[in-house]
Amino acid sequence: MRMVYNRRETFGLALAGGAAALGPATASGADGLEPGAGVPRFDGDWRRGFEGQRRADLGDGRFLNPLIAGDHPDPAILKDGADYYMTFSSFDSYPGLTIWHSRDLVNWQPRKAALTRNIGSVWAVSLEKHNGRYFLYIPVKAKPNGIHVIWSDHIDGPWSDPIDLGLPNHIDPCHAVGEDGSRWLFLSGGDRIRLADDGLSTVGKVEHVYDPWRYPDTWDVEGFSPEGPKITRHGGWFYMITAVGGTAGPPTGHMVIVARSRSIHGPWTNDPANPVVRTVSTDEKWWSRGHASLVEAPDGSWWSIYHGFENGYWTLGRQALLDPIRWTADGWFAMTGGDLSKPLAKPRGGTALPHGQPLSDDFRTLQIGSKWNFFRPGPGERDRARTEGGALILQASGTAPVDSSPLLLIAGDQAYRFDCDIEIAPGGTAGLVLFYDDKLYCGLGFDEHRFVTHQYGNERGRPANPHGRRMRIRITNTRHIVAIHTSGDAGTTWHRFDRGMEVSGYHHNVRGGFLMLRPGLYSAGSGAARFRDFRYEAL
Repeated sequence: MRMVYNRRETFGLALAGGAAALGPATASGADGLEPGAGVPRFDGDWRRGFEGQRRADLGDGRFLNPLIAGDHPDPAILKDGADYYMTFSSFDSYPGLTIWHSRDLVNWQPRKAALTRNIGSVWAVSLEKHNGRYFLYIPVKAKPNGIHVIWSDHIDGPWSDPIDLGLPNHIDPCHAVGEDGSRWLFLSGGDRIRLADDGLSTVGKVEHVYDPWRYPDTWDVEGFSPEGPKITRHGGWFYMITAVGGTAGPPTGHMVIVARSRSIHGPWTNDPANPVVRTVSTDEKWWSRGHASLVEAPDGSWWSIYHGFENGYWTLGRQALLDPIRWTADGWFAMTGGDLSKPLAKPRGGTALPHGQPLSDDFRTLQIGSKWNFFRPGPGERDRARTEGGALILQASGTAPVDSSPLLLIAGDQAYRFDCDIEIAPGGTAGLVLFYDDKLYCGLGFDEHRFVTHQYGNERGRPANPHGRRMRIRITNTRHIVAIHTSGDAGTTWHRFDRGMEVSGYHHNVRGGFLMLRPGLYSAGSGAARFRDFRYEAL
């Protein structure tokens, strides 16, 4: 059976072969967010939030991974009193490094983006607070590569302009404070460098301090690639948690290893139980699990947050996962969530915030950074967009999605559809896309005379457009099967476009880049396009 969600925000049950309910439970809906609260749901299915989107909190004291669905890789988490803040690698999306907020570790809300200027492709960052000030240490793939730092006295900013720390051959910084108060950046490959007392420059040279544990050479991995170090101090020990095995490639590659030391200066001893997390079979729900951090919950229990690919859904990118841990008698820790395919008991305490956000948009305000992001924007790209009278006015750029820096969303559902009313200026071209990167996307656009079919990152057929300069387009992605419809009467009558697509290969292991397939819109050619009433619905 599966859960069915419609625009009237009610639930139904599609029963296959008269299957019996698997232990019905009742969602509390206490936060007022749950459409259809009080309607039975079934173990093994997610609770539904805004627009039917997947939501981890099951409403009965349990949660079901993913913690945050869709592409939220390399989680960097900060406990700040009763508040938790988290951000993720944002790569070529700007504004980037959106800060998420929680008070119970399970329900998360996006706030504001910390990085507004394009400095390159943003990889795994470190989010820290030191002496009352927030810091983000940001590795970027650019020309040249480097690690930058930005700071703010408030989590919502304003954040400083990026400062280049001059570390061109390293990625994945992790800020750590030693027992003597010294500040450090731990880096990929088992290296580190000292930071100045203000955290805004480095002191001395990079030094190698740790040789990561190596897996047997019979394992199927992508490569050794020791990266993503995270330092946690607990019980008189410093724990260094590292990812090895490669981020993608074989589902059994990525893994989590641990070492510890009494001092920030070493020596570091590897955990005899390494790896503490690894996907061991392609039958598992979550593939390529790794890049872990530790965090203490409101009730004093400890948890790990890391990422993984969902079995069969590389297109959704690396999703954020939550795994309970248990400290062992010998001072190490063990992950206790198994393969994360089943509901787990939530940490207790804290306050559940409304989780996620609606992806539909009436364009009364410009939600760039918290909801929408430009792909690989040039200087001044944000000036292309404004709202007016319930419409997004997007100035044309380039000739097609390949060079127009489309506006994109992160959608974390296995099946969904989105539609929008689009009006173009004479000489303009606009449309809706499923976009991996500028070389791999699909969708439908139009000018005032013809449609433009986007497939495999190319512009293909150009059949006649019967609707003129204004129409509504709908794209449905049902577990990688894509159907496109158009309407000339504001969605009263829909016409199926004569080109179906299959997009299961639109992902990193085909194209590279560590991204996800994202819904979006673009405006190209000349003039400006008007987008009205953007609607998203999980299916």
